[in-house]
Amino acid sequence: MPLTLTVTEGVLPKGCEKIAFARLSDAMLKWHGLTGNSVMTPNVVGSIHVLSMENTFSGSKEGPVVFIEWKVPSFAFSSREVQQGYFEEATNIIHELSDGKQPKERIWINVVHAVDGAWGIAGSALTNAQLGEAIAQG
Repeated sequence: MPLTLTVTEGVLPKGCEKIAFARLSDAMLKWHGLTGNSVMTPNVVGSIHVLSMENTFSGSKEGPVVFIEWKVPSFAFSSREVQQGYFEEATNIIHELSDGKQPKERIWINVVHAVDGAWGIAGSALTNAQLGEAIAQG
């Protein structure tokens, strides 16, 4: 389940991007009841993009931003409780790690769902049912 964390350089103290990535990932697993799941945990993957101020925008103007984007199967983040809980926690994680300097209204989160059957792990295209079965075993 790839996480893409994009931050403007300087929003987080240098080195905190990795801490943010880990905390955001752990929170996603927690909100889905999957903390410690042996199938899901190693499949939470992703990347961190730190961009200069001249390459990040809000309202069509350069500015400090944070984008948290998950690409997940369609059953993830499907509950309103999980959506609201995760989004609040993730926003608070970034705000806290920025020492309160990054306003919460300049932290955006979105979730992109994969088409059922189009989730690839280890060269296999898995359906939601197949993923569910594997997760249940972990």
